[in-house]
Amino acid sequence: MDPKPWQVRNGEIIAQRIFEIAYSIDLSRLQAQWQQKTGAPGRRSGFSKTPPKAVAFDVPPLLLELEPVSLTLARETVPLSVRVRIYDFGVISLSLRAEVQERGWRDFAALLNDIDQAVGPASGAELWDRLLMQVKTLAADACERPMHSTLQEDYLYGIVRAFDAPPPVATLADDPALVFLLSGEQRPLSEFARRELLRQRYSYYEDDLVVLTWDRAFIYEPRGDTDVADVLETANAQLLEMRYYDELLDGELPRIYDLVEATQRTLLPRAPARYARLARRLHGLVAEVTELKEKVDNALQVTEDVYLARIYSAALEQLRVPAFSQAVDRKLAIVRDTYIALYDEASSRRAELLEITIIALIALELVLALLR
Repeated sequence: MDPKPWQVRNGEIIAQRIFEIAYSIDLSRLQAQWQQKTGAPGRRSGFSKTPPKAVAFDVPPLLLELEPVSLTLARETVPLSVRVRIYDFGVISLSLRAEVQERGWRDFAALLNDIDQAVGPASGAELWDRLLMQVKTLAADACERPMHSTLQEDYLYGIVRAFDAPPPVATLADDPALVFLLSGEQRPLSEFARRELLRQRYSYYEDDLVVLTWDRAFIYEPRGDTDVADVLETANAQLLEMRYYDELLDGELPRIYDLVEATQRTLLPRAPARYARLARRLHGLVAEVTELKEKVDNALQVTEDVYLARIYSAALEQLRVPAFSQAVDRKLAIVRDTYIALYDEASSRRAELLEITIIALIALELVLALLR
């Protein structure tokens, strides 16, 4: 099938990279610093069309505009605006946004893939590092416990707001150019691969379409609504945070086992204090991870908007956020059980030490009595 000769009259391509930079970020302080430094107010971002009672952030992220950049591709140089969205749970999202006007539908898909090759995960683009360092410097005073995690998530959006002649959604969803846009593959895919690629597709009206994949999304939204893209960004931010704490607990569990083993070899007079210190450390770890996990889980509340709720749930499933969340819960349960066992062991050792002390005192009294 040949792609239809549609013209993208107005659209946007967004390359997004999400980073973990701190335990938490004071957004109010950062917003005040940004305004003092640049004179621009910044803003706490919500949703463009959906009312707050239907969907809302628990803590609205801070949205800042950085200086635009240019990206040199094989066939052209593309100007990009740079937007950063900063979440209070220590995650930042950098977006490179290319406005597209009057470009063929197939050319639009080709441009998206060219941008992905230039700044995607396989490119090793230094542009992301430069922008990340800029944001880290800006946010340094507002960050609590800065982190140097190498984990990151990337996502690519092809957004069309208007075609020259609005295509039927069913026709658009079956068009080969959409498969090319979502897969990046030049060769035709098998029927099974095409079905799997287009499986997560949604429409609310007759003239809109959202198709989700693991690392890309196509959004056709004639009303200029940005809420779907914001929901997908939040899901990726949650994925990154869950991955971070999953890896953190993976590293902590072997150390915990080593510390428990070392504590068990401690002589009795010092053992209760060692057990108690280790139990307090584990209790602090459980409390910290649980608090942040709750904050991440509740980052976005979708209540009345059924369509956005469906897309949000599909995105979480597609990105395997629930699977990572369950893995974190399982590891937290192991740490929590270890803490309880250590607390019980500390109490048992204290009781044992007290019994020995009492017996020693009784023996001393008997010896003194015999000597008198």
